[in-house]
Amino acid sequence: MEEKSYKEYLEHITTFIFDVDGVLTDGSVIITTNGDMLRTMNIKDGYAIKTAVNKGYNICIISGGTNEGVRLRLKGLGVKDIYLGAHNKIEQLNDYFNKNSIKRENVLYMGDDVPDYQAMKMIGLPCCPQDAVPEIKAICKYISHKKGGKGAARDVIEQVMKVQGKWNGNYDAKYD
Repeated sequence: MEEKSYKEYLEHITTFIFDVDGVLTDGSVIITTNGDMLRTMNIKDGYAIKTAVNKGYNICIISGGTNEGVRLRLKGLGVKDIYLGAHNKIEQLNDYFNKNSIKRENVLYMGDDVPDYQAMKMIGLPCCPQDAVPEIKAICKYISHKKGGKGAARDVIEQVMKVQGKWNGNYDAKYD
């Protein structure tokens, strides 16, 4: 039986789930003298997330990290479902699905490392950045040409929204 192209899944996606470190960031941190860990996020990823929220897509963040600055940034983009400190991502994934009556086949999950593995195996369209670890790449139906924190989230959001005819015509959107 021939494997379907990832493009055949795009028209059915209603929900995006993203890890943070290594997906929305490049995975590196700057540690300040008082121990704070600073991350950078790609502004184009942010624009795509905000656009998807505005167009009615479900966006969920499931991350092992606990940085409240990350939560503030994502809330500022309109993301309501943010699970930080998630060390068993299946638990948060099941909680999110149950609360929102989401079908797994309508979900695109982008992760980059071993903590995402089990959760990614449970959904319709597992994706990863170009620089994900080999174990994650092996289970993905799509590997972005972009690295984590360098537009990988924008890549998948834009592809889904273009296939569904929801990407263009949003040039006057308010954006932070």
